[in-house]
Amino acid sequence: MVVMATAAPANTPIRTATTSRASSTAEGTDSLRRKELAAFLRSRRERVTPEQVGLPKHGRRRTPGLRREEVAQLAGVGITWYTWLEQGRDINASPQVLDAVARTLMLDGQERSHLFTLAGSPLAEVEKICHAVPQTARTVLASLLYPAAITNARRDILGWNDLFDELWGPLADLPFAERNVLWQLFTNPRWRDRHPEWADGAPRLVAQFRGAMADHMGEPAWTGLVERLTAVSPEFAAIWARHDVEGPEARTKHYLHPELGMLHLDYTHFWLSPGSGLKLTTYTPADEETAARLERLRELARSRAA
Repeated sequence: MVVMATAAPANTPIRTATTSRASSTAEGTDSLRRKELAAFLRSRRERVTPEQVGLPKHGRRRTPGLRREEVAQLAGVGITWYTWLEQGRDINASPQVLDAVARTLMLDGQERSHLFTLAGSPLAEVEKICHAVPQTARTVLASLLYPAAITNARRDILGWNDLFDELWGPLADLPFAERNVLWQLFTNPRWRDRHPEWADGAPRLVAQFRGAMADHMGEPAWTGLVERLTAVSPEFAAIWARHDVEGPEARTKHYLHPELGMLHLDYTHFWLSPGSGLKLTTYTPADEETAARLERLRELARSRAA
């Protein structure tokens, strides 16, 4: 008897052995990642004592460290949600929530990055870019006499010198998820107050971001940032809905410093490598008065560092 293979009906997806194996492999990898996440969270929870986080210690505890409900309370999340996370269930965790858990468990930088990776957070991939910034670029950045910073196409701030930090910092105090130019412009009143041309500059930056996003459509790190900004800023949501697009350009930025007054800064972009999206941006004085005020800014930076 001859068995003839029949064609699948139109629009019916054909599931082959290869796709089945790929799907099974992906599911197995996710399961292993969640199990590792559960074990990692338990180990770090058991390492932190109540005294370290300011909680009173009442009697004997059956297990070392914090209880799950204490971690949830300190991190500002639901006990059920945190329990599911620690049990390795398939749930989504936002970067903000993961950052709160990391702070509660007193994770260092490497442990925090590991947590984000195990949780499948898009920021895990973004944070890897920080380590991709060449050391030579960091050396150049530190040697510049004027404010300068290294950013990627998504406008995450990956490196900066002391003068840049004097203007827009302190950046080191910010969680990585918030160390983004767009995020700061639309959610930080201090950034907005120091940009007298915010009404013109913010829409232009959003248009440039949309233009850059064309090369990253569907990437969680990009779509996640848009979703977060849309949720917290009606102004961003309205500007984003216009679908305006612009390319990067060199212009003069006007910046209102609370101690030094108005600064007029010419900014110039230097791309670090083709296709990487990483660029070094310098802010040089547009007039003699700004040059004098930047010298005063250097003195302020030195005095604060002393």
